[in-house]
Amino acid sequence: MTCVNLLGTPQLITDYERLLALLPVWARKPEPTAAEFCNTQIVAKRRVDPAFTTATSAYDLFIPDGMPLIWCLRAMGVPMKDRVYGPTFMRHALIHESKLKHYFMGGSAQTLKKLVEQARVLSGGKFQLVGATHRYWKQEDSPAIIEEINRLSPDVVWIGLGTPKQQQWIKDNKHLIARGVLLTVGFAFDVNAGTKRDAPMWMQRLGITWIFRISQEPSRLLGRYLKYNAWFVLLCLFDLARFVLARMKKRAGAAVF
Repeated sequence: MTCVNLLGTPQLITDYERLLALLPVWARKPEPTAAEFCNTQIVAKRRVDPAFTTATSAYDLFIPDGMPLIWCLRAMGVPMKDRVYGPTFMRHALIHESKLKHYFMGGSAQTLKKLVEQARVLSGGKFQLVGATHRYWKQEDSPAIIEEINRLSPDVVWIGLGTPKQQQWIKDNKHLIARGVLLTVGFAFDVNAGTKRDAPMWMQRLGITWIFRISQEPSRLLGRYLKYNAWFVLLCLFDLARFVLARMKKRAGAAVF
């Protein structure tokens, strides 16, 4: 596996097929593996918010989920053809993955019910779902859920609690889970259940999914996206300026000698 540092967050260089193939490899480990589908908000928030940096310290991997991350990686010389978008990867797994045991955690009761139905339909009944719960809203609910996860021993736990709740849950509870792959996918539950619309493909290709998301949930998402998208741009410019200055100093030093 290859990871490239982007604004302080290591990005796993992968695609949909390779990531799906990695799930059984990680599932065979004697300890859990946690992976985050990472957009500009996650990267910027990890850089400027110490509490969130701490909350995400338990993750083993960060998967580039947003197009701006892919553009930055390409500018760094990384041959990334496309992002690995959480909702699309989840649908890909629902259709093509039939060997592992899965568990859904999060979403509303309605969303989870529809997601379970979709998993059955998309896979032709081959997707092995061993459990699902929407009960987690408070930390005190976690012990019963963790006990169930450890008892059922799924290979993959899909977590759709939203940011920053799902990241904090991983930080607080990963060490209590015996094994398996923990994937925090947030919005993917709603998209694949059909309870919320995703951005049109042309908006996704242009990297403006966040505009569509704001139009759907302005009171919840407007401030968050504007703040962290602005931080992402500023941090990119800051790191670029620092890189250029470092190269200029290096050339100036070489010229002296």
